[in-house]
Amino acid sequence: MDRIAETFERNKQNGKPCFVAYVCAGDPDFETSLEVCRTLLERGVDVLELGVPFSDPLADGLTNQLAAQRALENGMTSDRVFALVERIREFSQAPIVLYTYYNLVFARGEEAYVRRAREAGADGLLTLDLPPEEAEGLVRLSRENGLKNIFIIAPTTPEDRVRRIAESADGFLYYVSREGVTGVRADLADTLASGVAAIRRATPMPLVVGFGISTASQVRDVGALADGVVVGSALVNCIKDNLGDREAILAALRNKMDELLA
Repeated sequence: MDRIAETFERNKQNGKPCFVAYVCAGDPDFETSLEVCRTLLERGVDVLELGVPFSDPLADGLTNQLAAQRALENGMTSDRVFALVERIREFSQAPIVLYTYYNLVFARGEEAYVRRAREAGADGLLTLDLPPEEAEGLVRLSRENGLKNIFIIAPTTPEDRVRRIAESADGFLYYVSREGVTGVRADLADTLASGVAAIRRATPMPLVVGFGISTASQVRDVGALADGVVVGSALVNCIKDNLGDREAILAALRNKMDELLA
């Protein structure tokens, strides 16, 4: 089953963009993280992007760095991330993409990582620091095992390179709306519309936009341009602001989701 393709096609038919939510797996602990994922999916998330905790998350701003640190300090490992995916699969068939770094894939071995991710029920990998020129083995193994590889496109990526990236990608492409790391921003980049248009000229692959999106108006504006909208730090902040109180975390997430999808 290609959950990613089915989800994008269904939303396209319904005339709405996919809502992609990022949270760090295991933040602040395994059981709370499971309930966070359940709450997000029940509240309207179409695609769940699970961050795999890593000690050197170079693409992440402070909010998501601290989330990874909390998860690691509470015993989260790659094996427990896979276990979390398995638990989510008990109540949801929504697409799950693992947002990870290549060190974690390499340490386990590409083939072993791909097979375990797919066995657990993951649908895709977004390996932040792996360019397509270095990803041939991982892409081949993923395609053989039915796992999608999502690649990032930056505002500075020229159109000929967009085409090269699209050749290696499956599922969808992820456009970083602005230069820099993850984190809440007050406004959208001025170059967003032109950047999306350039990608559209280069490839018909579904396109999501992330990094810095945190308000309902931003979700609407991005959704009018792209096939999907990614919200991360604004959701992670709901966890950070209510540490020690699981019910408060879940209530904050419900309120934030209702606000974003209003």
